[in-house]
Amino acid sequence: MDIGDIGLKIPLVFKCVAYFKNFTILNKSDMKILVVGGTGLTGRLVTNKLEKLGHKVVIGSSSQGVNILTGEGLQEALTGTEIVIDLSNSSSPEGENALQFFETAGKNLVKAELNASVKHHIVLSIVGTDDALEIGYLRAKKLQEDTIKNSGIPYTIIRSTQFHEHVEAIIQVQGEGDKVFVSNLDYQPIALDDVAEFIVQFSLEEPKNNTIEIAGPRRGKMEAFVSEYIQITGQDKKVIIDNENKYMHFVVPTSLLVPAGQYSVGQVLFEDWALETFKS
Repeated sequence: MDIGDIGLKIPLVFKCVAYFKNFTILNKSDMKILVVGGTGLTGRLVTNKLEKLGHKVVIGSSSQGVNILTGEGLQEALTGTEIVIDLSNSSSPEGENALQFFETAGKNLVKAELNASVKHHIVLSIVGTDDALEIGYLRAKKLQEDTIKNSGIPYTIIRSTQFHEHVEAIIQVQGEGDKVFVSNLDYQPIALDDVAEFIVQFSLEEPKNNTIEIAGPRRGKMEAFVSEYIQITGQDKKVIIDNENKYMHFVVPTSLLVPAGQYSVGQVLFEDWALETFKS
């Protein structure tokens, strides 16, 4: 996933102390749940956690005979399904490609879910989507959000900050030789496992019919996270601070990548994740 001043934004944080102890199960412990994009990194984690809780998970991917772009296998997969978790993504982040993907997939999902009387639809989206719609991919994610909002299907939209793993993409895309050019943007990445925990938690609760946000436990400047990761992993690179507020070559608001208000916070610290990644 690619894509708010800290002193002006003091969020009320909800600490997630025990993910599965204090939330209301939507219905029962053996529901049929369709995970669209269930073969991806996030999808595999979500599927594993749901199955451990006793739910029947159907993987929504073309490799499993479910194609959300053509509709093939979708109605069959939704028969008896109570919850749909949409972790789908376009083959390219390029604006027109992403817009076409989410428009087509959204229409097919909504039509099939209405026919199947799905009780809860969850979308994984991105913190800051509303604040940089000049970026084609975020415009496409907003279309995905609005499609389910306007569908009449009970829903929860989960907007996440960037994953810890995304720091590698920053280094690759914004790097030139042994230098990495990083702006002083606000940054609050979250561990992929925390994201999966939150998806499972909120999918099994009653639909919010609203947008909620999740983020990691530590907020700082992007250059500090990138520098720390480079140091921990022993990379022979130097971070050059760029004050143009560029992110993946786009000029963005300073606090685009962090929550603006209330949010739920993950548990895994960035430095712990980086150390574990380096060891493995």
